[in-house]
Amino acid sequence: MANKVMIVGTGNVGASCAYCLVNQRTAVSELILTDIMSEDAEGEAMDLRDTLAVAPSYLKIRSGTYADASDCDIIVITAGAPQKPGETRMDLLKKNAAIFKDMIGQIMESGFSGIFIVVSNPMDVLTYLTWRYSGLPAEQVIGSGTILDSARLRYRIAERLGVHPKSVHAFQVGEHGDTEFALWSSSTLGGQPLTEFLDEKARAEIENYARNEAYEIISKKGATYYGIGACVTKIINCILADERRVLSVSSLDDFTGVYTGFPAVVGRHGVVRRLGVHLSEEEGMKMQKSVNALKEAIKQVEG
Repeated sequence: MANKVMIVGTGNVGASCAYCLVNQRTAVSELILTDIMSEDAEGEAMDLRDTLAVAPSYLKIRSGTYADASDCDIIVITAGAPQKPGETRMDLLKKNAAIFKDMIGQIMESGFSGIFIVVSNPMDVLTYLTWRYSGLPAEQVIGSGTILDSARLRYRIAERLGVHPKSVHAFQVGEHGDTEFALWSSSTLGGQPLTEFLDEKARAEIENYARNEAYEIISKKGATYYGIGACVTKIINCILADERRVLSVSSLDDFTGVYTGFPAVVGRHGVVRRLGVHLSEEEGMKMQKSVNALKEAIKQVEG
């Protein structure tokens, strides 16, 4: 395998993904940056190459076009139209759906047969559309899902309990958005249920933090990108090293027919399997609400 990765879109999120890759030990051997503004992509590639003499890994970095996608193992999509003042979420979705249809078409014309990782928002719906537009098997089309939301959840829990975040096993699931929720019934610390450490009020506060922190960051600095950059790097490394880690990526749920963030085993060929984590009755209702919101969005776009 060439371990060749392309990042489509070199704005804050795409550039942060690239920077995280360069500054971690990674199996990536070649990184290609592409953007509708080709000068921006070339500038980012030049800037990143300047780190290679001191970076922990060495990889080829250059700018390119969709034609370079033919032999890529992974394509990360961070491109898309930004939401303008007065524009609704659905307005943005319809605009990005049109952009994605053209973009995915050009990428597939190159002969690409690898794995898509979709990061652009609204992420779950755009991941679903990427699957439909590409014609690739569902396991090869992955969304960044709720991996960042789960990281926020684990950090907040760890902060409250005075432990390391990596010792907390908990997932935020569902839509990457306002209907996401925490799987408290299966969350643990050292094998003990987190419900034994946190009362209902504390759990609600932590869950709301994980769901809404992005809004607070955006209000303070205009956008979020470091967190998702680190999370996408984790997904890429997991795939290329065939680590088969459990990550809450957005994957296709065969039962509902939509993409949602949920624990899944991720390896060299994408999603190995989506786990059948048991949901409490309340969690099942929350998941259905999340699925319904995504189905409605898809219906409006396809309609």
